[in-house]
Amino acid sequence: MKKNEDTATKSYHHGDLKKALLKAAELILEEDGIQALSLREAARRVGVSHTAPRNHFGDMTGLLSELAAEGYLRFADALRKGADAAGDDPRSRLRAMGRAYLGFAITHPGLFTLMFRSEQLDTSRPALLDALAASRSAVEQAVSARTREADDVSPLAQAARLVAVRSLVHGFVVLLLENRLRGVMASVPGADAVTLLDAVMDSLSFAGID
Repeated sequence: MKKNEDTATKSYHHGDLKKALLKAAELILEEDGIQALSLREAARRVGVSHTAPRNHFGDMTGLLSELAAEGYLRFADALRKGADAAGDDPRSRLRAMGRAYLGFAITHPGLFTLMFRSEQLDTSRPALLDALAASRSAVEQAVSARTREADDVSPLAQAARLVAVRSLVHGFVVLLLENRLRGVMASVPGADAVTLLDAVMDSLSFAGID
């Protein structure tokens, strides 16, 4: 048994099975990919009956949805902490939020990918709905801080700016995780993921954010 399997098993205590199963599921996801994740395998890692997860999640969609909800809550927390650490300057906060977005994805690539695979999730589950709202709020706060003094702050303009920011950052992160930016970074001396993302964030002026 692998060391991290031991950790997942030892984390289980009576009354905390759901948490232990989610932890085990995340370990499987990050180590071996979503194709290796199942209710049975999560139960095996924790050391309980293969039927036990159904009492908490119902089926595989339930497990994935609850795991994605956990991811979104941690994601939102990372975005807020990143922005808050940047101080009061709106531009610095927006850039820091982008870096936190990138950092979360690099640290938790399997979980991050799952969070945006809506075809495998049940977005009607209350836990996932609440977590999605929390992550949207974290991004919205960073964008609104940058745009609140703009002349045009209509709901449509604000929504457009939010979409522009998230599309740029999320698209960048997905390209990075899929190893599609190696050529670009190799062509720019000294460039890495963070410096390239900073440059992408600086390009937001096209969306009227500056």
